[in-house]
Amino acid sequence: MIARPASLVLWTGLFILALAACDGPQSALSPGGRDAEVLAGLLWVMLAGAVAIWFLINGLFFFLTRIRPTPMSRRKAEMLIIGGGILFPTVVVGGLLTYGLSIMPDQRAPGQGTRMEVVGEQWWWRVHYWPEGADTPIVSANEIRFPVGTRSEITLEAARVIHSLWIPGLGGKTDMIPGRTNRMSLEPLDVGTYRGQCAEFCGDSHALMALNAVVMPRESFDAWLGRISRPAAPPEGALEREGQRVFFSEGCGACHAVRGTQAAGRLGPDLTHLAGRTSLAAGIMELTGDNLARWIRDPDEVKPGARMPAYDHLSEAEMSALVAYLEGLE
Repeated sequence: MIARPASLVLWTGLFILALAACDGPQSALSPGGRDAEVLAGLLWVMLAGAVAIWFLINGLFFFLTRIRPTPMSRRKAEMLIIGGGILFPTVVVGGLLTYGLSIMPDQRAPGQGTRMEVVGEQWWWRVHYWPEGADTPIVSANEIRFPVGTRSEITLEAARVIHSLWIPGLGGKTDMIPGRTNRMSLEPLDVGTYRGQCAEFCGDSHALMALNAVVMPRESFDAWLGRISRPAAPPEGALEREGQRVFFSEGCGACHAVRGTQAAGRLGPDLTHLAGRTSLAAGIMELTGDNLARWIRDPDEVKPGARMPAYDHLSEAEMSALVAYLEGLE
């Protein structure tokens, strides 16, 4: 049996590893928006240019060391160096630069209709929707919803430390800097859910600061926006009413808001329509009763550095009631 060279095995392994990263919930190579399509196209164009330069430079090296290792005239050597080592890379890189600059204005086009405002907290996302003509925003958290086929304007801020919002399936990333307001605009083309992530180190739980971007048909988006603009419905069953009692007796309303009640805290996410969201704890857990209980009992175990205190002193009955109340906030 003929042994394969170690280098061949190594390069094969690296190639397979690279291919494994080409798909997934945060793949920039699976665009679902106009901006992401442009960026994916830019990636392939840049890759083609880089491959062309790589082959030319290595081709020259191979030619000079293997095919014609004997000395050549000074003029021919200078032509090879200037033409292949300077002019060709300059033309390719110049072309790539021109192409990249030509697509930038489309990436900065202003949005239309409802404007979004996203504030990076530690380690979650405060989200406000500003319908046209509205005096006050519609408040949500930890997910962003878009109408399909419409370019949406998003203003970006950071409360304490730097963050960066990146939804690879919809577009590029933009930094969020304390004391400064940045902007981005995205135009989703396909209905679906796209995972986003904080792309700038922001502390202990930086890697656990994600969100879902939900792209909806226009009619569904308008209906959803109208629903979350309303106050929370009062609890109906005895268990939910007991859960609301636990919520207020434990002081949860000091940090969280539930519109339609006396809970008006702003330190933590707005919980008015918590049960209608697609995830828990800023995109890192599925929104289920068990996960709600786990999060409430020990937030720091789930997300190190979380500012929410642990409520591990609650009895099973109190926890079940509290979870039932929160699951009713749709």
